[in-house]
Amino acid sequence: MSEKKQTNSIILALVAFTAVVGIAGLIGYMTIPQEEDIIQGEIEVSEYRVSCKLPGRIVKINVKEGDYVHKGDTLAIIEVPEVNAQQQAATATEGAANALSDLANAGTRREAIESAYQIYEQSLAAKELALNTYNRMQRLFDEGVMSAQKRDEAYAAFQIAEAQSKAAQLQYELAKSGAREEEKRAAKKQAEAAMGAVNVVKSLLRETVQIATEDGEVTSIYPKVGELVGMGSPIMSISMNNDMWANFNVKEDKLKDFQMGKTIKVYIQALDKDIDMKIYSLKDQGSFAVWKATKTTGQYDIKTFCLKARPCKNEPMLRAGMTAVIR
Repeated sequence: MSEKKQTNSIILALVAFTAVVGIAGLIGYMTIPQEEDIIQGEIEVSEYRVSCKLPGRIVKINVKEGDYVHKGDTLAIIEVPEVNAQQQAATATEGAANALSDLANAGTRREAIESAYQIYEQSLAAKELALNTYNRMQRLFDEGVMSAQKRDEAYAAFQIAEAQSKAAQLQYELAKSGAREEEKRAAKKQAEAAMGAVNVVKSLLRETVQIATEDGEVTSIYPKVGELVGMGSPIMSISMNNDMWANFNVKEDKLKDFQMGKTIKVYIQALDKDIDMKIYSLKDQGSFAVWKATKTTGQYDIKTFCLKARPCKNEPMLRAGMTAVIR
């Protein structure tokens, strides 16, 4: 009987201990704060760099870091003496080519045309005189009072006068028509080529004045005034604050909570507030380094995706590099 009581006592003690442990665990679960499941990301912004196509020296910088600039604002001025010399040479070449083109299109001067006409008239008179002389010689030859030699000489003089008349006529017509169409086209093309060279130099000169291509905030300025910069070297960086987004790495087992176009709450630690963001991109990271092996628990490998979301409204204080958290 005593053994039976002892056994019952042990059983009651075990039941009581189990109950105490269960109650303690339940109380601990309900009272101890649970670890919050969070996804941490970072704010990023579109940025463009201001640079020059030509090597030169910085002579002026009109902005400083932190300034907000608008499209078309002058940011910096670069001095490139070689381009100025090229402009002078190209302008002189253009002037010479235009003068030649104008000369070809203007035609022959009035005095030259008049002189050619007078020579043509003289040749007609000489031709008429040579013809009359030949006719007289032919009649005298027919009458037997003139030798054949004299008659042939008169005929040869007439042929020479006729050829000279034709040549004078051609010269007169050429003077009236001016330069040939081929010469005019060649002169015109030379003028166009010279103009193209001037436009190229003007385009290069525009590169010496650096302007803002989009609105944004100057985040970095690299050279100082007086320093040389190489071809294509960046002068400053400008952040386009109207094009910001948050970038998160999300495991694929959490993607069911993030659909394209969904609006989510994102906590910005630096601003200590939540802002609404809309998911616009969801892309596979495409790297084995972001895989998480979970086969030891009987599941599949979990891959990481890149999630991007934009603020639903403008946040003036939001800056690149700030921590963004999805709870």
